[in-house]
Amino acid sequence: MSAPTTPRPTLSTTAPPATPGTPGTAGTRRGLLLDWRVRFAILSVVWGFSFLLIKVGTEAYAPFQVALGRVLFGALTLVGVLLVRREPLPRGLRTWGHLSVAALLLNTAPFSLFAYAELSIPSGLAGICNATSPLWGMALSLVALSEDRPTRRRVAGLGLGFLGVLTVLGAWQGFSGVDAKGTAFALLASLCYPVGWIYVRRTLAGTPGSPVALTGGQLLVSTLQLALVSALFTAAPTSFPLWPTLSVVALGALGTGMALQMQYGLVSEIGPTTAQMVTYFIPVIATAAGVLVLGEQLHWNTPVGAAIVLAGAALTQTRPGARRPRPAVRRT
Repeated sequence: MSAPTTPRPTLSTTAPPATPGTPGTAGTRRGLLLDWRVRFAILSVVWGFSFLLIKVGTEAYAPFQVALGRVLFGALTLVGVLLVRREPLPRGLRTWGHLSVAALLLNTAPFSLFAYAELSIPSGLAGICNATSPLWGMALSLVALSEDRPTRRRVAGLGLGFLGVLTVLGAWQGFSGVDAKGTAFALLASLCYPVGWIYVRRTLAGTPGSPVALTGGQLLVSTLQLALVSALFTAAPTSFPLWPTLSVVALGALGTGMALQMQYGLVSEIGPTTAQMVTYFIPVIATAAGVLVLGEQLHWNTPVGAAIVLAGAALTQTRPGARRPRPAVRRT
């Protein structure tokens, strides 16, 4: 769901950029039946609707269970791709150890936090909070990544994004009508992604294996983590209502599994710079879906604040004159 806005070598299961010519993208080369613009639009809609699917899923299942279903069906989708391609999962205890941490930071924690957040906040607001991820990433990279240096434009983007968040939340009204706990969960979830990206960049750079194999292994680990957490802290569901169940299945198979595969193909075909623009469509579609399908209320400050957040995120990603970072693992 959260699409990173730079071609970082990470394994997030939301919007992972890759690099052209990466192994494991043979099935996504040019010769595909669908034009890249059509696939770009499909990917934007799938990720934008993910927040609506989370909201519907929580109507029948506990947040941990929604997150579990998401990673389970996402993992099954990617493992199916690996079986068709006859590609193995990653090997080595060190690799699986790092994938376990990546799974916690990029899947288990943020997926659970978003599900908990949507118990009390609209799905559209969750989508806008998700769009703050590049802002968190820029702030963290200035500290954690030596090649990232602050510029006036990027600092201005960070400040602008913060102003956008305050606008969305209606700060001048004392944040009235906004559930503080749910919003904090959503913002914390968006913070998990850049923390995970930095961790992967530092630990899994150069790891052998295709993006699908690495991400599939990461989702399998996350499935085990969430199965344990769900068993400890939630009661097994007594029924499986149709729409919430279909929402969770679609969230995993489409919003996590298929969407990742499609994103790899887009980056391979058109490059990360164009493919990463999907980031700016996700909150728009999430908000529209919440209003049109779920009947969520929309006040003027929500779209205005979202536009300001996205403008700030775009500024934080500009690196005039900077050398393009070399992705190592290829890549929420």
